Amino acid sequence: MYNQQYGYYQHPYYYGNLPHTYAGTPAYWAYPAGTVYSYPPASYPVTQGNPAGNLRDFGPDPFVININQASKVNQNYRTTLWTGRHLQVTLMSLNPGEDIGLEIHPADDQFLRIEQGLGVVRMGKSKDRMDFVRNVHDDSAIMVPAGTWHNVTNTGSIPLKLYSIYAPPHHPFNTVHPTKADAMAAEESGHPDAGAEIKIDGRTPDEWVRHTEYLVNEGLNDVRRGINSTHILQEFILMGVLVGKGYSPEEAYETVEEWERTGVSKLLQQSKNM
Repeated sequence: MYNQQYGYYQHPYYYGNLPHTYAGTPAYWAYPAGTVYSYPPASYPVTQGNPAGNLRDFGPDPFVININQASKVNQNYRTTLWTGRHLQVTLMSLNPGEDIGLEIHPADDQFLRIEQGLGVVRMGKSKDRMDFVRNVHDDSAIMVPAGTWHNVTNTGSIPLKLYSIYAPPHHPFNTVHPTKADAMAAEESGHPDAGAEIKIDGRTPDEWVRHTEYLVNEGLNDVRRGINSTHILQEFILMGVLVGKGYSPEEAYETVEEWERTGVSKLLQQSKNM
């Protein structure tokens, strides 16, 4: 497309150093240089002049941030930035010569993006055959297929700054490991994320136990009434699934009982009469 102001033809894709064309001025230009901002505005500023900043886990709320600046500001080996139900964004900082460590995610793909520094990524189907080797640098994106051994090493003279996207999340909400040694010590202790508060959909494990207490009591009542165990397990596992989908325990109980009463689920009716 011909640009009258600059007098050149703009290819539909971006090549070389042709100027960008924006529909409008990006909103973040209004903020001071180096500012990492988020939504709502009250939760922003994180700046390069404040390395600790306000970096924390902002999930699972709606959130916007300058990921490039957040990655560079992060001083920790690992900081979870956003943890949702199905996805997690983690910031990492590797010192010169340091690596992430050889790892594999059997069922999950992973995305990593380098925001500062130089490194090398190695991948392979087995630990002793890491035959995929590529040099990486600022703006490099790394895709790791599920079931692939992989490692990233900082080969430069400054910290390697990157962020990683897991789906589903791999670390509990608000995980922070200041150094690689801290992360390894936590793994060796049997608690990979010791010190991090575990939350799923905003509730800790004990809060989930209290939340589902109504279903536990109803299940015990069914046991006292002599209802067979197969039927009880079917009903209450279904109720747990519905609670995970956002039903209240009471709503889940009534829904499954209605399936049985109305014959919507013939299998529930059959198991009750066993």
